[in-house]
Amino acid sequence: MSVSLKYAVVERERRYLLASLPEGVTTTMEIVDRYVTGTRLRLREVREGDGTVIRKLGHKVRLTEGPAEVACTNFYLNDEEWAVLSALPATLLRKRRHVVSLDGLVIAVDEHEDGSLVAEIDDGDHPSQVVPDWLDVVGDVSQDEAWTGVRLAR
Repeated sequence: MSVSLKYAVVERERRYLLASLPEGVTTTMEIVDRYVTGTRLRLREVREGDGTVIRKLGHKVRLTEGPAEVACTNFYLNDEEWAVLSALPATLLRKRRHVVSLDGLVIAVDEHEDGSLVAEIDDGDHPSQVVPDWLDVVGDVSQDEAWTGVRLAR
């Protein structure tokens, strides 16, 4: 089946398990993801440090074998839409996202409830294998299904 990318953004992410949180954290936000059972849909609630709450419905379609390249479409939701959709059966993933800005790079580091740290490097349209030496990398989990959000959700 061909996938139309007319309304989607392509994400090309590399993910690395880290031993420690790097220096250079500029912002931290709380995220709760609800993976709707039996679908490719995710409800996300983001609580930013200033109290702002953002709620959205996301749909992800894989473009290649494995989780590293996906087409993402998001819709921002108001309170009424959130109330209806969040009643659907789902598994939950809670995490704290630290945005790190260092040496001209911006990297998201997700801190999961069990303490594990996963750095996400979005390569956009320019695939790269460069890993900054200031990341305390334990392993590359970019192709590991166990480290995808839907698999980490409970």
